[in-house]
Amino acid sequence: MSAESPGASDRISRWRESFRAWRWQRPFWAGLLSLLAGLPIMYFPYNDVNAGGFTINMSTTAGSASLIIGVLLVVLGLTMWFQPMVRVFAGVATILLGLVSIPVSNFGGFLMGFLLALFGGGMSISWAPGEAPSAQPAEGPGAAPQDDGNGDNVPEPAGAGSAPDQEARNGRHRAG
Repeated sequence: MSAESPGASDRISRWRESFRAWRWQRPFWAGLLSLLAGLPIMYFPYNDVNAGGFTINMSTTAGSASLIIGVLLVVLGLTMWFQPMVRVFAGVATILLGLVSIPVSNFGGFLMGFLLALFGGGMSISWAPGEAPSAQPAEGPGAAPQDDGNGDNVPEPAGAGSAPDQEARNGRHRAG
């Protein structure tokens, strides 16, 4: 008898496949980077950094602004995941908040949050949903004829043939 239950591995593989399908339908990595960008921006203004026995206090008067920027970046990252149709708005807002975090929040969370926000926002803007593959059969109305071996049934290249306007221009194409 096996120590591993076959039902558990089936459930895990089904969960992985459903997560993969969910992830491919949205800008997942852009949302993750945007979500992670908010964490250092929120963290550094409220915590002390110990470096070699020295305690560096990072608290500034802009701590509340850092908290707001960080929370908004986390919310925008979640928005990219759960509302992919507003990905362009969320990406632009993420980039703008990342830029605002430089003067407001300790150089954008020591450039970690700033860079994550820029990459996440850019990825969100550039992401486009994939197209579903067409369920067209291989042998259909647009399929090329099969070659019978002696070269009689070789398909003609696309665009071949003489249209009246091509004959008048001696086969040359107009540029522009």
